[in-house]
Amino acid sequence: MSGSGVAIKSPTRKTSQTNLRLMLKRAFPFALAAMIWISPIPAGLTAQAWHLFAVFISAIISVLLGVFPLLTSTMLAAGAVVLTNTVSASKAFAGFANASVLLVVIAFLVAQAVVKSGLGQRISLFMVSLFGRSSLGLAYSIVLTDAAIAPAFPSNTARGGVIYPIVLSVARGAGSHPDDPEGRRLGGYLMYCGMASLAVSSALWMTATSANPIAIQVAEEYGIKVGFGKWLIASSIPALTSILLLPWLLSRLFPPGVGSTPGAPAAARKALAQLGPLSRDEWITAIGFVLMVSGWVFADKLNLNVTSIAFAGLGLLLMTGVLTANDIHTQGDTLATFLWLAVLFALSTQLNELGFMGYVGQRLASYMGGLSWPLMYVALILIYVAIHYMFVSQSSQVLALLGVFLDVGIRGGVPPRLMAFSLFFASSYFSVITPQGGSQNVIFVGSGYLTQRELYRLGALVTLFFLVVFLTIGTGWLMLVAR
Repeated sequence: MSGSGVAIKSPTRKTSQTNLRLMLKRAFPFALAAMIWISPIPAGLTAQAWHLFAVFISAIISVLLGVFPLLTSTMLAAGAVVLTNTVSASKAFAGFANASVLLVVIAFLVAQAVVKSGLGQRISLFMVSLFGRSSLGLAYSIVLTDAAIAPAFPSNTARGGVIYPIVLSVARGAGSHPDDPEGRRLGGYLMYCGMASLAVSSALWMTATSANPIAIQVAEEYGIKVGFGKWLIASSIPALTSILLLPWLLSRLFPPGVGSTPGAPAAARKALAQLGPLSRDEWITAIGFVLMVSGWVFADKLNLNVTSIAFAGLGLLLMTGVLTANDIHTQGDTLATFLWLAVLFALSTQLNELGFMGYVGQRLASYMGGLSWPLMYVALILIYVAIHYMFVSQSSQVLALLGVFLDVGIRGGVPPRLMAFSLFFASSYFSVITPQGGSQNVIFVGSGYLTQRELYRLGALVTLFFLVVFLTIGTGWLMLVAR
């Protein structure tokens, strides 16, 4: 009887202990927020800024530690800051009307049309027929395609909208699906290659992201003028080195599970021949996609809004029946992404507007006094990159902090153009440090091929890789050409 009693009680005791650990784990971010909230407010900050930081950092840490999913954390944070009157409702929810956030959502839906119409399968087979001898070959085709088209796109989010459907089609065409524990690895590998590629190709070309022209305007206040050619010369060696090493590095950090596939190109060509001519839906999707891409490329010259172009393209797909309301209804992951991205974007923006980001940048920079200029240079770049954990927008960090860090570096003896170019490039490659570090990331994050833990781990490692390349090879190159 006693043995029987022990057997009955043991599972109950284990369940109770598990529930207790779960409760304590979930209580941690709330306790952290409360501790920061009630602690003395640093001189130079308002109570509003300090309390918003308490909620924001607790939400991010809860995701990093796996306490809550990103959607749960952001919904709790949004409710907390509004109910405590830390941020007004209109400002807390302003992200739902942000053009970049909306562009991400439309990119998801257009990608669905590429897959549904069958055009995605055709693109996938074509790419496999050319580069499909290995997963590494597919990754290089994605990364090099992005680098080649980047100078024509003023928005890296729009460029992500072009690359993502191709990556998704290749992954699915290879039999990789998010809900397959092992089969998802190829898709996850290719998705992260696409996401990280956007970060470094934006550093390569001055016109590859809207943050770059903003950075140039900030630098002009310090007498530093940069044109397209000078930017390309300065970025070429470190950026191209990063681009060429990236697929290989990621294949080691996140093995795709598929190695050499010598028979794949021939099989893909045979399958392409069997598909026959393009169907009606494929033609419509292809034409709509080309029109959208053309609009994005010439958006600046024609004074067009890139998000409005995406809406028009989606309207065409809906009007012609390529996509239906039911197709949109089934995109639950898209809605979840829209919710957390809009909230994080708004809260990050408010931290910046309330002066918290500038305060942190100035405090950190003030501790650099007395260092030799090489040490100060390295420390400033490291801090500038690490701070991006707090930002959801590249442009907002450039506006808030690039001038502060550039000024401190120049005052500390760092050669002005070296400091400026290193900050320019960091403002692009740091976007991959978190899943929400740039709106272009979210298109790939929403595919479901990678977990939040994997995204943060890969983000830290790939950002460290970029830092090493740009601080070693990049610094040496800049000392030669950026005088």
